Amino acid sequence: MTLIKHELRQGWKSLAIWTLSIGFFIVICVMMYPEMEGEMEEVSEMFSSMGAFTAAFGMDKLNFGTLIGFYAIECGNILGIGGAFFAAILGITALAKEEKERTAEFLLSHPVSRNKVITEKLIAVFLQIVIMNVLVYLMSIASIAGIGEEISWEELGLLHLAYFLVQIVLAGICFGISAFIRGNGIGAGIGLATVMYFINIVANITESAKDLKYLTPFGFAEGADIITNVDLEWKMVAINMVFAFIAVGMAYWKYAKKDIR
Repeated sequence: MTLIKHELRQGWKSLAIWTLSIGFFIVICVMMYPEMEGEMEEVSEMFSSMGAFTAAFGMDKLNFGTLIGFYAIECGNILGIGGAFFAAILGITALAKEEKERTAEFLLSHPVSRNKVITEKLIAVFLQIVIMNVLVYLMSIASIAGIGEEISWEELGLLHLAYFLVQIVLAGICFGISAFIRGNGIGAGIGLATVMYFINIVANITESAKDLKYLTPFGFAEGADIITNVDLEWKMVAINMVFAFIAVGMAYWKYAKKDIR
């Protein structure tokens, strides 16, 4: 528990900045909705006829004239991309930063096994993701209530759950990579999250590449599909969770025998 507390104390500023930034932009989007509501029908019609661009973001399946449709696209992208970057950075720096900051030797000189170090760091990553998502969800609910709109609890909950699971998958994969690198891997983490995002766009646009959706966590976080089906694509969730578990398992294997400098 000591290492978990240390990680949370060390990372609270980053957590606060990411949470407030993502939450702030979501609140702003929601607050803009009443001013734009009257024009949303025309916007929805316009987007529905933009071919590949429409398919890329599933805008042909959503009605921008409803708050939940507007929220799924505008706020969903903010949480999806922002949350993915936050989770990737947490995961990719979790183990590598000890060598970068020259604190690994001090840490491992204490009577604590490497497996325990990995476990507590993994728990700290998970807790930070949970805290960020809970606070952003509460800010979203408060902003919707603040403009007097009815809250679509099931759809809203599924949207936020989907993006939370995306973050868990990316954090797990990046955590695994973290055990294999030395120094600053933030660029690699953000790069991986970006690649995953664009793989999903390619899968949406190209019929022959649609199976690529199973290789990216963004595949099960399509706002249009979630709102339309009021459910998640649990097969995709399971496949991506397997990727994350494998990556975390590789982290335990590598870190246990790694020459820490």
